[in-house]
Amino acid sequence: MLAEGGAAGAVLQVTGLEAVLDGGAGVGPVDLRLAPGEQVLVLGPSGAGKSTLLRCLHGAVPHAVPARVSGEVVVAGRAVAEHGVAALADVVGVLAQDPETGVCLSDVADEVAFPLENLGTPPAAIGPAVAAALGAAGAAHLAGRRTDALSGGELQRVALAAAVVARPRLLLLDEPTSLLDADGVAAVRAALAAARESTGAACVLVEHRLDALAGDAGVAGLPGRWVVLSADGRVTHDGPAAQVARDAGPELLARGCWLPEDVELAAALGGAVAGPGLRDRVLALASTAPPARGAGCDGVTGPRREVLLAARGLAVGRGPRGRRGRRGPAPEPVLRGVDLELRAGEVVALVGANGAGKSTLLTSLAGLLPPLAGTVAGVRPGLVVQNPEHQLAGRTVAAEVAVGLPPGPATDARVAAALARFGLAGLADRDPHRLSGGEQRRLSLAAMLVHDRPVLLADEPTFGLDRHGTAAVLGVLADEARAGRAVLLTCHDLRAVASVADRVLVIADGRLVADVDPLGLVRDPRLLDAARLRPSRLLRWLAVAVADAGRLRDALAALDARGGFAARDPGAARATPAAADPGVAPVAGEPGVAPAAGAPGAALAAGPAEVPAP
Repeated sequence: MLAEGGAAGAVLQVTGLEAVLDGGAGVGPVDLRLAPGEQVLVLGPSGAGKSTLLRCLHGAVPHAVPARVSGEVVVAGRAVAEHGVAALADVVGVLAQDPETGVCLSDVADEVAFPLENLGTPPAAIGPAVAAALGAAGAAHLAGRRTDALSGGELQRVALAAAVVARPRLLLLDEPTSLLDADGVAAVRAALAAARESTGAACVLVEHRLDALAGDAGVAGLPGRWVVLSADGRVTHDGPAAQVARDAGPELLARGCWLPEDVELAAALGGAVAGPGLRDRVLALASTAPPARGAGCDGVTGPRREVLLAARGLAVGRGPRGRRGRRGPAPEPVLRGVDLELRAGEVVALVGANGAGKSTLLTSLAGLLPPLAGTVAGVRPGLVVQNPEHQLAGRTVAAEVAVGLPPGPATDARVAAALARFGLAGLADRDPHRLSGGEQRRLSLAAMLVHDRPVLLADEPTFGLDRHGTAAVLGVLADEARAGRAVLLTCHDLRAVASVADRVLVIADGRLVADVDPLGLVRDPRLLDAARLRPSRLLRWLAVAVADAGRLRDALAALDARGGFAARDPGAARATPAAADPGVAPVAGEPGVAPAAGAPGAALAAGPAEVPAP
């Protein structure tokens, strides 16, 4: 047994770790040493084993999840193989990818107090510690609420508070911002800084929304060390963030890793990360971007602009787990007086703060939650819920896609086509519950789209997906709209919204407060504040230059194409970033290329003089 603190005071010492789960997926070999206060960001495509790695570090693998494990993991001097999850609870704080899986108690304050009670903390100290942790997680306003009546984002804040309340020496955070609005992301950033400064906690972070977490600081706003996993779970890079970003940016982009926006733009367009002229290269490309394969009704092949689903005077409320239930009075409305129409050929985004009622509204539109007032009329929609596991009913991936379809050769062919479209053909015989979060998300979409319903409701459809998967799913949603389907999605990612949506519905203060196009949203500081959204630098650059929302979409599509993320089916082969392809012509404004006539972006119609900074 090592002395408390491990080798030379290391909080975490990982040596030759390899883990292979049932079915063959896994991670390793991994060697990792973290000193007190050191923070590491783990990057990799969906299915690379990022979550599995975190589970190995706190003992869930193999003590709760069966796996063949070799090597050694030592946390604060304790061998994980010998101690397991419970015996590490005083030194490890964990936020899982799905925070709901760790919730034990019905009251928010009780849930956050639970780790302290398990550790025998003096009762007089528990209340102040809970209040401090909720405040650090931006969740003080949730004290006194029931956990089973919280939105996904609200629950994520509570789970973060429970992870930090015992002041652990090691924090393991799996996509802590995935469902959060801008205020929640800021709370995560502050909680990480506070944990490092007040307790010297080390941190291993898995995160996709790097732009949101870093803000305008870019690479400097993220953990200073990056560990990169390949698709088969092997470590390919481990070093200072700036060095990995500089030396391996194009390679990581090709793999589908999420990168900070400045790194992605530099890799796609050429030039140094955050170097001079990056903005000009963006605007030069935007000024010459060809029209994108827009969503919307321009290319729709089905009925044109037909209203497929409409709500009038709708009021909806949440009970435990989003249901009205039979206990106690009917829930108070979270949304009132909602009038909306979903038309054939349109992608509509629904945005709002955590707890504003986005998921509740989708559930009511799908007919799964009776409205408190008003009506919903139209065709029966398909719904993809925020947590894919809540919809899993099949014993295998193929069986999941076939649920609700009649048996026979025609269904077999449809299932095979859906699996191929979403890159799941090789997983057809796997247990859906053993897939990665990104794989489950793709499965949930495949299983719903195979039914060809005229309206698709998708709650955070890009949650858990890597960069390739996100672009591909957005492309699928646009394709479905062009084929005549109406699509309504919720999303906290403004770039995704601007890339695919024709309209944006903004909900705030219990009402639908705006129905605008994406550019109108990005340019309106009041709406952004109401929805708790913060545009990135890229969106702010483009918003002052493009003439309309269509040109904003064109510019983003051109950038995606340069980065190797041109819209395609999720199962298509992954492309190498165009910036690294010698056959792709450089854009005006890049080194060695004559600039376009006039200033970069001069061909674009003038927008507003200023767009608010986040």
